[in-house]
Amino acid sequence: MAELKKNFSLRKKAKKEVPDTSEPKKTWWVQIRLFPIWLRIILVIALIALAAVLGAMVGFGVIGDGRPADALKWETWQHILDIMSGK
Repeated sequence: MAELKKNFSLRKKAKKEVPDTSEPKKTWWVQIRLFPIWLRIILVIALIALAAVLGAMVGFGVIGDGRPADALKWETWQHILDIMSGK
């Protein structure tokens, strides 16, 4: 039993000891971006616009009774705005 306590206390001391770090490690880390931040922002905006256009086409053509290409015409949006404004 005494040996177990002795081994346990030696392990505790070994954990408390800090290794000698008198010489700092030199770590060189260079991060290279494949796409610049401005290009990422433009890409996200373009993807959002594409999703909106495709969503309008699916909503108008598949869910509704129109042709999907008609969702891109100005007359369609003018008609929708007229309905919303009560004209």
